[in-house]
This record gives sequence, structure tokens and C-alpha cells, in this order.
Amino acid sequence: MTRGGRSAHDPVAASVGRDGFVAHHGLWTEDQEALAGEIISRARSEGLDVVRFAWADVHGVLRGKSMMIDGFEQALRNGCALTTTLLAKDTSHRTAFPVWQEGGGFDLSQMEGAGDMLMVADPATFRILPWAPGTGWVLCDVYFPDGTPVEFSTRRILAEALERLGAAGYDYLSGLEVEFHILSLDDPKLSAEHATQPATAPEVGIIHHGFQYLTETRLDEIDPLMEILRRQLTALGLPLRSFELEFGPSQVELTFHPRVGLGTADDMVLLRAAVRQICRREGYHASFMCRPNLPNMFSSGWHLHQSLDDHARGTNAFMPTDEGEALSPTGLRFTAGILEHAAASCVFTTPTINGYKRYRPFTLAPDRVAWGVDNKGTMLRAVGGPGDRGTRIENRVGEPAANPYLYIASQIITGLHGIERELEAPLPTSDPYGGDADRLPGSLIDALTALDGDELYRRVLGDRFIEYLLTIKRAEVSRFLSDVTDWEQREYFSMF
Repeated sequence: MTRGGRSAHDPVAASVGRDGFVAHHGLWTEDQEALAGEIISRARSEGLDVVRFAWADVHGVLRGKSMMIDGFEQALRNGCALTTTLLAKDTSHRTAFPVWQEGGGFDLSQMEGAGDMLMVADPATFRILPWAPGTGWVLCDVYFPDGTPVEFSTRRILAEALERLGAAGYDYLSGLEVEFHILSLDDPKLSAEHATQPATAPEVGIIHHGFQYLTETRLDEIDPLMEILRRQLTALGLPLRSFELEFGPSQVELTFHPRVGLGTADDMVLLRAAVRQICRREGYHASFMCRPNLPNMFSSGWHLHQSLDDHARGTNAFMPTDEGEALSPTGLRFTAGILEHAAASCVFTTPTINGYKRYRPFTLAPDRVAWGVDNKGTMLRAVGGPGDRGTRIENRVGEPAANPYLYIASQIITGLHGIERELEAPLPTSDPYGGDADRLPGSLIDALTALDGDELYRRVLGDRFIEYLLTIKRAEVSRFLSDVTDWEQREYFSMF
């Protein structure tokens, strides 16, 4: 018999994973084990019907299964099976690797034949979803059936980067500032002919006209929907700080209080899913795509605010001591490391083809590898100064579609490299769209080339992960290049 009282041959027990998998492989800490007992009791006392087991794939998209409440405890303790082909999907959900060949295209026996991996819940992430009656939610990491961690799991990659940073004497503190669009859902395109791969995009309309940045009247126009979002996001426990009206039509921005460690990335994957699900239920379409192909739309960015806490001194390691300085020596070295690997890092901060259409001069978005003091045109913006415990670096290069685990891991990996090698940052610029600073990659193709040749990322993340990511993203690029675009039709159809 299992812990839950079912036979090892019971099909319900078998469907949720290997019996006693978590305990057998020692995958929980004592704290997680205690929390598991608490959330099992809470799920029962709250009368939940179902719990969603969610895992963030390489794109930061949540995938998983919903377990009926009578199988919830077993899924917690046994793991919950998923097919390994989910690791091999590009953004069209097509499998980009030959999984039916020996090694599955990964040179790993575990990746052959679309076999199983197991989701193991992190009990600390358990939530009750306020918009979905009777529904709980928990975030998971993934393991192969022999208990080996899946090396392509991006949440694990960030956790390992945080461990290296902790060993160097620092904690990572970060906060979200995310822009996105909310649009009316005029036609969801649910006829059979629209069930392509990927599906036909819905027809949408704007919910405010834009071009009145931060005006109260314009924000009040959409406040009935914002009230729903505010109430449900705070009920989730997300550390919401502000709702703001952005400049473009139907564009809004959310900011969040900072968190230490994995918290910010976990918040981001839950935020995107929550906003999209809540809006859809209310008859809206929310999109974190950087630059939608709609009239008068503005690009959306994800500005990542970050600093380090120094274990030894118990202070913000970026806060300078000398008047007139923007950052401490540690902060400058961290900045130098990010700048040195900026081109390769764009695969992590700006992983879509669409995201590079945001890098335009004079648009409050960066187009070159530079930093400045409170300058919103630079890639990195230093905020704070002597005596300011909130001193931080704001990276303005990212897009809201980025996988948050990889985005944040890229900052830690390159920033820590700058500290360890005592790299010198260039002088701050007051001319973010001029000067001789290197330009950011002009396309995802350019960024992939930079990552392919980046020795730091290959050393820290390993050749297998880098080749994995390059294969996934090059499949996306290949599909894009094989499609005939509206631009090509306009440019050539009548001319030749």
C-alpha cells in the first residue's frame, strides 16, 4: 500500500507518478515536507475540487495537469508525470528535436521515445486561484524517473545561479516593472479553420486610446477591469505595488515590491498566467507580446530592478559611500559584467523575434550597450546613491515575454563574473543614442550568434544546455524565415 492507502497497482496511484518518488529521492527539505502537510490540510478545509500542477517550460510558459482533490496528496508525494517532449517544443508547440531517434536529439537516453519526466511540487508556492472556483495551484520542478534533475529546467538554472551568488557572499534582490496590453476580445477565432499551429490570432479592440501617459481620467476609464485584476492578484499574494497607465493605446504597467531569490521569477510566471486567465474570463485578451501588429501600438518592456545584499556587512552592496558616486565598486563591477555579455544575454532577456523591434532610438528603450545615471534611454540605469538603501541597477533591455528564470539568471551569471574578475565599467553616458557604444543585437539571429560564441555561458550553463536553447530558438527563426510576410507582399508583389 502507498502512503495514501492505495495499492501500488491502483491506476489512480500509477497515473500521478512513481510511488513515494519524492521521499525516495530526498527531493524535499524538512521545511517543504512540513509545508506539504499544511497545504494538504488547507486544500481539504477550503473544499478544493482540483489542484493545478504547473511547470514553466523553456519559454516561461506554464504547462501541467489538474489533479482532482482525491489524487492531490499522491501527486504531491509521488510526482506528476509529463511527457519529455514538452522540453523539446518551440513557440509554435512543435517538437524541435528528433525524439524518436537514439538519444532523442539530446544525446540522453531519458529523452528518447517521448517517455516520462515527473513534476515535483514546491509546497511553498501553493496558492488558491481566486478566479477559478475550487481550484488550487502549485509550481513544480521536473525530474527524470531515476530522480535525476532535468538539466533543462530553467527554474533549477536560476536556483543554481543563486547558490553560486550566495557562496560569493550575496543575496539577490529584484523587483518587477512590466508593461503589457489589455484588449477587448472581439472575435476569438474559434472556427475549425482557425485551429492552425500556431492558431489564428484573435480579433481585438483597444480599451483606451492611449497618448495620455499617467492621466487619471484615462486610467479611470479602465478602472472596472483594473479593480478586478487588483483584487485577484493581491488575493494570490503577489506583491503588487502600483497599477499605471502607459503611453500607448490599451497599454498598462504593473510594478511590484522587491523579493529575494526565486520569488520575483516565480511571481512573473504566475502573473502572466493570472492576468491572461482573468482577462479572458472577463471578455478581454491580455498579451505580453512585446510589439503587437495593431495600429498605433507601442512596444512593451520588462524593466528588471536588481541589487545585492552583502552578507558580511548586512547592507546593499551597490550603495556607494562617496558623494557623487552612483554605484559602489561592487555595483560597478556587476554592471561591467552585464555589459560585457550583453549581446549574448539578449537570448535570455529578449528571446522572441518580435522583441528586437523595440530597440529603437529616442523611445525610452535602449539600442546600445551602455549605462547611465538615472537615464531611461540607457540599457542599464543606476538609481540611488550614497545613503540610499534602495540603490539598484535597472536593466531596461528585456521584453515581457522573457522566461523570468533565464532573464534573472543571466544577470547573476554575468554580474557575478564582473565582480569575480574585477571588471571595470565604462564611464556612464548622458547620450544613450549616440557615442561609440556597441549596438544591441538587431535581431534574434544576431543574439543567437553571440550566445553561440560566449565562453562564460558555455562554461556556467554547459554546452548541452546552450546547444539545446540554440536548437529551440533556431527552429523558431527558421519557421519565421520560411513564411511570407506582409512586408514582402507589399514590397515585391506589384514591383516584379
